[in-house]
Order: sequence, then structure tokens, then C-alpha cells
Amino acid sequence: MSPASAARTARTPVGAVDANHGSWVASLAAARGTGNGRGMIGVAPEAELLSISVGFGATTSKPFTQQIAEAMRWAVDNGATVINLSLTTNTLDWDRTWDEAFEYAFDKNVVVVVAAGNRGSGTDRVGAPATIPGVLAVGGVDPGGVASNSASTQGITIGLSAPSERLIGVSADGTLVQWNGTSGAAPIVAGIAALVRAAHPELDADNVLNRLIRTAKPAAGASATPDKLYGYGLVDAAGAVSSSAVAAVDENPLGSLTEWIRLYRRANTEPSPEPSAAPVTIPPLPPVESAPQASSPLLPSRDSVLYGSLPLAGATLAAIMIALGVSAAARRIRQARTSREPSRTTNEEFLPS
Repeated sequence: MSPASAARTARTPVGAVDANHGSWVASLAAARGTGNGRGMIGVAPEAELLSISVGFGATTSKPFTQQIAEAMRWAVDNGATVINLSLTTNTLDWDRTWDEAFEYAFDKNVVVVVAAGNRGSGTDRVGAPATIPGVLAVGGVDPGGVASNSASTQGITIGLSAPSERLIGVSADGTLVQWNGTSGAAPIVAGIAALVRAAHPELDADNVLNRLIRTAKPAAGASATPDKLYGYGLVDAAGAVSSSAVAAVDENPLGSLTEWIRLYRRANTEPSPEPSAAPVTIPPLPPVESAPQASSPLLPSRDSVLYGSLPLAGATLAAIMIALGVSAAARRIRQARTSREPSRTTNEEFLPS
């Protein structure tokens, strides 16, 4: 296993804040005690640990997302069969470099367990990497088996629930402390995953995950399976290791990261789709007539004569003919009217004096 944030030697504090966090995580997963019946015994005390330090904030020269991607590959290349990530973010999405890193782990038959995060530390919803398809996101419950209000977050990606309050951990100096958080719930489940892998070496990672979720105990407050508060239920170590009623699966029951990438990252599909119809041949367009040569605007052109001068001359001639016709008609009317009037003779000389 590889509890993230653990110190290099698992006994050396790293960082100014939460320097003992890695030691607490590691001790829950695989503490072996100090001998003579003393000290703390973790879930899988015979498991071998690969401790990887992960830095946050401005104190590190390398981005946090890059550290996680490199840590995943390093853990896989050095023989990890279960990787525990007791860390979270405040965003549902994740850096694209994590796509390949987590796919690499899945392709190498590794179980990946991730903490869901805690409201008490400012995480109000399940964030990446607990939102990555294929990982086992672990939510937290209180000692009564009820979803923890402060030492957990809830969401639809949660796969299992485990204790996250009043946990015991060993600090780097060997001191036993009590602590809370899904950072502790996750290594409990990771330790159980290690027990399942030891008891059933023939199972691949998909079937280890399937055994963990199918043998979980139903949570009293759950309203569905999986439930957004409890996932598939409360983890059951004895059932996961010894149950004989778990059917085999041929794919990860918690989803496929490869398929998610294909759908949402718009990855290139192979092979390329074949065209469904033959291409249509379109005949070439007729050649474009050459533009008329430019000429002086003072000289008449073919277009100006055809569409300007000729119509104007025709209209003028027609107007003149009409005017002449009207004048001739007016003269004839006056002449006809004059010929119809009687002649008038002056009779003044015949009047009596």
C-alpha cells in the first residue's frame, strides 16, 4: 500500500502543518505495535508500506497535481497493489495529468482508495480525486454508524463508509493520539483491501473492489444502494475476507475512467469512423466572363448607349410626336368650330333714319 502524505521513513515529520498526518494514516492501515503486546496494531499489520510525501501550497516547488501524478506512477512501479490517498480537493474536476496516472494504476491491477474529505476542514462536498471513476471513495461515520457531520462529506461518488471519528493514530515520535477525518476512514478500508488481496490472490483489482462493496453492511440511515451518505454501506472486514457468496465481475463496479475520458475529454476515437456515403462530385462552374475594359467616363460605352442614350432618345422622340399630334388636333378642332358658325352682315345702312 501507499498512504499518501506519509513521511519518507514513516517516522520523520514532513512539513510545518499536519506533519504527523502521514504517520497517523500509515498506522491505521498497517501499524505493527512495539512488541510485548504494546503499541498500536493497524488493520493489516503484515502489509508492506511505500511512504510518499506530498507537499501543499507555496512551500513546494512542484505543483500539487504533478506530485500526485508522479506519486501514483512511482507507487505502481515499485509494487503497490493498494494505493491509499488520504487527501482531497474542493473541486469535482481534476487535472488532466491525473487521467493517465490513475489509468496507469488501473491498468496495472491496483486498487485505489480515496478519502471523501471533511466538512470540518472546509470541504463541503466530495472533491477530486474521490470523484474519479474507478476509485473507491470512502465516507466517514461516527461511533454509532451515522454519517459524520464534521469528519466527512457526502456525495454520489462515495463507495463505502468507515469510522472517521475518535480514531487512534501513532505520531512520528511514537505518541498515540486521537484524531478525526476521512483521512483515517480511507486507510481502514485500504487495509481491508490488503487483507482481501492476501486472502484471495487470484482476484484482480476489480473483483477486490466488488467484494468490498458487496459485503458491506447496510447503513441504518441509507435510503438507496448506493446511497449518497453511505455508498454501498459500512465496510465489513470479516465479510470481505471470508464471504463465499460474491459473484465475479469482469469490469470495475465503480465505473470506467477510460470511458469517462472518451465521453468528456473528447479523446480521439480509434479507429476513425468510416464515411457512410460516397462523396458527391459537383461539376465545375462555367468560367467567369472577363470584366469590361475600363474607358473614359466622358466617352459613350456599349452599356451607356444601350441602356441610357437609346432609351432616352426614344422617349424624347415619342414626346415630340405626341406634342405635334396634340397641336394638329387642336388646329382641326378650331377650324371645324369656325366653319359651323353663321355669317354676320352689318345692316346699319338699311335702318330708317
